[in-house]
Amino acid sequence: MTFYPPGKFTLSFELFPPKTSTAEAAMYDNVEHLMAFRPDVITCTYGAGGSTQQKTLEITSEVKRRFGVRVASHLTCVGATVNQLREYLQIAGDRGVDNIVALRGDPPKGETSFTPVEGGLRYANELLSLIKADFPQYGVAVAGYPETHQEAPSFEVDLQNLQRKVAAGADVVITQLFYDNADFFRFRDACGQLGIKVPIIPGILPVTNLGQIQRITSLCKAKLPAEFIAKLGEKDSPEWQFDVGVEFATRQVQELIDSGIPGVHFYVLNKSPATSAVLQAVKYAS
Repeated sequence: MTFYPPGKFTLSFELFPPKTSTAEAAMYDNVEHLMAFRPDVITCTYGAGGSTQQKTLEITSEVKRRFGVRVASHLTCVGATVNQLREYLQIAGDRGVDNIVALRGDPPKGETSFTPVEGGLRYANELLSLIKADFPQYGVAVAGYPETHQEAPSFEVDLQNLQRKVAAGADVVITQLFYDNADFFRFRDACGQLGIKVPIIPGILPVTNLGQIQRITSLCKAKLPAEFIAKLGEKDSPEWQFDVGVEFATRQVQELIDSGIPGVHFYVLNKSPATSAVLQAVKYAS
């Protein structure tokens, strides 16, 4: 099985496990609105160290039950033995999960480098090999980093790591969020030169709040264009920042579509208005 249906422009949305029942109800309402765009896949992350794995499975199962859409669970190597990873993959399959987003995962809080547990895995390509060998029914996506993974010593080394993940069986690369399309185009071209032939899907997070996006980008070391920050900060108004962010994301997505991307993945943060506004503005039709 492949992660996305072959032969078409693909659309996917990423959720995260809400912390309260009120937030969960709001998330499902927003997913219902987003279903108007007929996404191909809805993905769900889980908390650091696998802290919300059970909730992630509940959400993916319920999204699939309510909306009849293919779903993907994130899976990382953090804090898990190979046997525990196999157990999760078996349970996820039993609960109707179609796809896996396979990641090494970030080091646990307070640690600066990743150390696998005894009996665990060190790299995402090892997780790919496990999935493809023992659970071939899954489509599998991996992460790509247009601005280079923050732990990688160089752009070239980071691309070599990606090449190993693709060689291990990844169906698609979904990128980390970025705000300068030139970074994506450089990344895409470099992947092509290395012989990476799987689809490379840009990950887009429309900005709706300046403080929030500054926190998010500081964690993942993504750059925000200075003129964009200045424009967002012209007014301390939620409506202004939403409108500026949607306008920027619309231009970004339209340029990417015009460049021939095979699809787009939105980090929707469990909300629908900004992503819906962008998709309507670029006249997206499934």
